[in-house]
Amino acid sequence: MENAASSSTTPTADQGQPLSKNAQKKLAKAAHYAELKLERRAREKEQRKEKKRIRAEKRAAGELDSDEELENEARRKRRKGDAGKKTVFGARVVVDLGFDELMSEKEIISLSSQLAYTYSANRRSSSPFSSLLFTSLNGRTLTRLENVGDASYKRWINTEWWTEGYEKLWETDSAPHAVASQEPSAEGVSTGLQVTGEAPVQQITDAVDSGETGTSVEPAELSAARFKASKETVVYLTADSSDELLELKEDETYIIGGIVDRNRYKNLCFNKANGQDIRTARLPIGTYLSHLPTRKVLTVNQVFEIMLKWVETRDWEEALHAVIPKRKFQSQGNGKDKSVAESELGKDDDGSRDEPVCEVDKEIVTAEELEEEQS
Repeated sequence: MENAASSSTTPTADQGQPLSKNAQKKLAKAAHYAELKLERRAREKEQRKEKKRIRAEKRAAGELDSDEELENEARRKRRKGDAGKKTVFGARVVVDLGFDELMSEKEIISLSSQLAYTYSANRRSSSPFSSLLFTSLNGRTLTRLENVGDASYKRWINTEWWTEGYEKLWETDSAPHAVASQEPSAEGVSTGLQVTGEAPVQQITDAVDSGETGTSVEPAELSAARFKASKETVVYLTADSSDELLELKEDETYIIGGIVDRNRYKNLCFNKANGQDIRTARLPIGTYLSHLPTRKVLTVNQVFEIMLKWVETRDWEEALHAVIPKRKFQSQGNGKDKSVAESELGKDDDGSRDEPVCEVDKEIVTAEELEEEQS
């Protein structure tokens, strides 16, 4: 009976003849490898999903490396092909980087990633802003940008980088300092870092090359005069303003405060703008999303993406929901379901959450809540 049972389970060839032991071993080995292959595919699929989730969380927290973000952007473009003709919106967006000394090293890293997201969002948009201007680029922020991706920020198209503050938008240049700008050629290809002004000047790092940054950039050719804007057309975006932003205008320049501060510095951007007699305005988040369960602040790239969406849709509610999905407006409950961004960043000694933010408005969802939207 034992022999009969054994023969009944022995693999056979197509002709009905029992397979040799060697053939049986090969068959079992093939089945084992097939099973391993399926397991490997399932494991790789889960790994891809995990990487995608981590990227989404880093993107929401403004921590994704600029090179990684640009690589992701190139991959998306290859998959989707040309998105079609773009309609440029004439307004100018300025990111004020004049808060370097107020941030920790971790916050500097987060800010540099947010700048990369901002640039990437503008490039992907069907209605991009005409250009991006980054002012007061000095200190550790400059060092970080120089050290990431072989200073890839210098290759960003349609951007300008000033060591000076945005006040030079309306002030007369008696002794121009360095201004780094990136402009496309007629074929739409980067022509390289350029310095603009009325007389030959050194490159942007010369102003801080006394050992503070440890970086240097080769001199560049002179280009056309720097961008100018009358003070009356400049608007500083801050949550503390009493004026709500109703629409974006092509003849205006909008300043976003480039600081990651966990809301430590109250009224920082508002007081700075008031001290310079600059108009201020806040995004209409409270009007359209008054039911958000938490009050936090927006990262630089999230503010910019909301503005981009408004340009595309001319609808604040739609723009806000595109960046902050309505289905994600859920309370954190008993706090057990914390975001991965929080667990990765940890807490300070005082127990406060080390969340990268920008002082622009007081409402946003966490990295976990933005996971689906950003993926």
